[in-house]
Amino acid sequence: MQKRKLVITHNLDQDHINLLENILPDWELLIGKDKEVWQEHLQEAEIIAGWKKGLEEEILAPQSKLKWLQTWSAGVNNLPLDELNNRNITVTSANGVHAYPISETIFALMLGLTRKLHTYVKNQQTKNWHHAHMGLEMHEKTVGIIGVGEIGKETAKIAKAFGMNVLGVRHSGQPADYVDEMYTPDQLDVLLPKCDYVVVTLPLTNETHRLFSAEQFKQMKSSAFFINIGRGEIVVEDELIQALKDGIIAGAGLDVFEKEPLTTESPLWEMENVIITPHTSGSTEHYNKRVIENILVPNLKEYLAGNIPSINRVDFTKGY
Repeated sequence: MQKRKLVITHNLDQDHINLLENILPDWELLIGKDKEVWQEHLQEAEIIAGWKKGLEEEILAPQSKLKWLQTWSAGVNNLPLDELNNRNITVTSANGVHAYPISETIFALMLGLTRKLHTYVKNQQTKNWHHAHMGLEMHEKTVGIIGVGEIGKETAKIAKAFGMNVLGVRHSGQPADYVDEMYTPDQLDVLLPKCDYVVVTLPLTNETHRLFSAEQFKQMKSSAFFINIGRGEIVVEDELIQALKDGIIAGAGLDVFEKEPLTTESPLWEMENVIITPHTSGSTEHYNKRVIENILVPNLKEYLAGNIPSINRVDFTKGY
């Protein structure tokens, strides 16, 4: 009798391999970043953890045995969601893995812009002793968190350590810990004028695509900073650039862009009021550990018990 198969498209340490082998003693596990490890087994795999280019054709083939796909990322906008839904394949994401590293990056960007650290780093390179018109503080300011999921919640929690007033946006409008006022997406025009910092932590969906354009930037304070660690396509990039050039907003901290890598021709590289990170806000030494121990293993136990994995199960109607 052929063994059931689990494919993981990432390298794991031996401790985590042993953990999975103990949970699945009768399964064949194919684990590794090198596609030669699992390429010939994709259509036989009942579970795949990780998404790589080229998987789509194999897993959507008529003979594919795939029942459940666990992504290694929080975002699922690059998946063929309609086809997966039509084939009744369960999809779970790595949502929540990034709460600590991304919230740290958010505050690094907010503090960097507020205290002009990026300017001082440039001055250090040229041995230029200059005050750079430093003067702002972050304490007791107002931050608007657009998307109060796991990342947004952790960001709100840290903001309270700075004595900040925290405004949030979530679909349900339901309150959350550390958020002083919660709004719904149709109330952005009410929230934005109140914020000294606007932090976008949204997934990319049909509803959030190009959500921030010239209209939204004009609603913000001219002294406000814009932080985007969600997805680049949530923002109309050319209109953000124009808002930064015209002083409509004070500055931006950007980890994501409409096209990645960001082209060398982009004006964003040279702007004094912009800090750029190369889509690394979620990078962390604990990434695999959290995906496996907090999401994959509990979901595996549910699956083996005959249930649909529940942690981070993607709602196909919402796109996340």
